[in-house]
Amino acid sequence: MAFYSNKHGVDLEKGNGQLYPGMQENPQMRWGFIRKVYSILCLQLFITFGVAIAMTFLQPVRLFLRTPAGLYTMIAAIILTVILCLMMSCFSQKHPWNYILLFLFTFAMAFMVGACSSQRQGDAVLLAAGLTLVVTVGLTAFTFAAAKRGADFSFMGPFLFCAILLLMAFGIIRIIFPLGRIGEQVIGCVGALVFSGFIIYDTDNLIKRFNYDQYIDAACCLYMDIVNLFLYILAIFGDD
Repeated sequence: MAFYSNKHGVDLEKGNGQLYPGMQENPQMRWGFIRKVYSILCLQLFITFGVAIAMTFLQPVRLFLRTPAGLYTMIAAIILTVILCLMMSCFSQKHPWNYILLFLFTFAMAFMVGACSSQRQGDAVLLAAGLTLVVTVGLTAFTFAAAKRGADFSFMGPFLFCAILLLMAFGIIRIIFPLGRIGEQVIGCVGALVFSGFIIYDTDNLIKRFNYDQYIDAACCLYMDIVNLFLYILAIFGDD
């Protein structure tokens, strides 16, 4: 957490550890919660990155995913991901089921990310991953620093909800009426902006609103934000 600093270059976790003005809870407990969430998140991203890279650069896997059997496997993975997501909403605070479901969900998402990545050139995947890392770290540092100065991003919730509905509508439209390469790039740019907003919003919730038992919920929210940001950035690049 050393890169989260205020305008005087002071480590935010030092001193009284206040993350935002008027903080009522114990700062050390909140910092411990944040470290736990980011530890889980880093493990999720490591698994996802490893699976995606393997599926991108292994030619037999790329060829399999372009067959009818590969399509059926992808559909099954999507259904499994939805089921696991619903189950996690029910068991997110019940140990050890929350961890079991979390990592099953992570592997299912990693397969889906890998399937999408396998449709692109390897250098495009690595570039998208690098851009996602830079944007995520930058937005996270910005949110921590802004919260320290008293900024609050809870107002973004309704706007982001509307943006998600619009993205879903455009997703249905482009299935029925292909939008062409330029249309895909425009949607990719819009989606990247929307999920950049979600990273700020969910990081602000991590700092102020998630309770200490919601570490799985917090990690999954940030994980989905980062994965979707990566996929929309990847969509900006050309097809394989």
